[in-house]
Amino acid sequence: MKNFGNKLIYCCLLIIMVSFSGNVFSQKTKMYTNPVLDTVFPDPAILQTSDGWYYAYGTNMFINKKTYNIQVMKSRDLVHWQYLGDALPVKPTWASTTQEFWAPQVLYDGAKKKYYMYFSASPNTKKGLCLAVAIADKPWGPFTDKGSPLLCGEGFENIDPMAFDDPKTGKHLLYWGSGFKPIKIQELSEDRISFKKGTQPKDIIFPNQDKDYGKLLEGSWVMFKNNKYYIFYSGDNCCGENAHYAVMVARADDPFGPYEHLGQSNGTGNSTILEKKDFWVGPGHNAIATDKAGNDWIIYHAIHPQKLFQDTTFVPSEYKDRRIMLIDRIYWKDGWPRIEGDKPSFTPQPAPVTD
Repeated sequence: MKNFGNKLIYCCLLIIMVSFSGNVFSQKTKMYTNPVLDTVFPDPAILQTSDGWYYAYGTNMFINKKTYNIQVMKSRDLVHWQYLGDALPVKPTWASTTQEFWAPQVLYDGAKKKYYMYFSASPNTKKGLCLAVAIADKPWGPFTDKGSPLLCGEGFENIDPMAFDDPKTGKHLLYWGSGFKPIKIQELSEDRISFKKGTQPKDIIFPNQDKDYGKLLEGSWVMFKNNKYYIFYSGDNCCGENAHYAVMVARADDPFGPYEHLGQSNGTGNSTILEKKDFWVGPGHNAIATDKAGNDWIIYHAIHPQKLFQDTTFVPSEYKDRRIMLIDRIYWKDGWPRIEGDKPSFTPQPAPVTD
């Protein structure tokens, strides 16, 4: 009886210890609450480097009486960010008299050991907007413009570039688009700073095919997963008091399409996976990053509804609505990326895995 009693006590203690350790684990789970960056950082793009750092790049800003053409920050966990300054401290000669440098995205070429930044800029003529490319030895820069625009247009259709290397073919591809026109794709040359000779841009995602947010499409981001090409894009009014913006998604078996929209797949006509519900206004223009556990995260800007037009320390003036940076985890369902509730979170959430 004595041995049985001791065993019983041991079992009870073991159960208590297991229960206690479970509580300790839950208490130690890292959490975050949006926004992860409560400063103006429109059009965030993410670069993951082999040393474990995440770099974020954002549209031009005016901070503490200083202009930053392209903002750059770094983080270990997508939650805590360190400001690094201006990734493009010297303006391109062809855009030296303007101050509109938008939507940067950076890609690393391991063979060349160079970083390539694709961005949008207003030329000195102030006629339309252009796609541009700059090169650096480090992810934080300084990036140096290649000397001339990659492509210019009459309006703002040539903005929001996203460079992507096709894992199947090795082709260097560029996606871009806005201005009430289709999102396009075209192959880049081996040097990454020009389009491949003999190629032409191809329209792949068209306006007015998505319910509610499809009038204007922009801010494309592409990822390859489960042998599919997923393109995330935003529409249709990013900013201002009447901001009406959301993230949508389509997928294809080939980067040049044809693309199937989520709304076509589920029969609803609605391809939206992230929109305003409950709190944050105008969520959109996203990037995607993956944590050490293989979880995918969407990084995007949104507007705090109670802080509209309070920050007047940045330019251009139409962006005085404080588009700040948020993140949320992506969950995959039936072959499609989804976000909990199709909305930005505003309560504490489990953080990205960094260990």
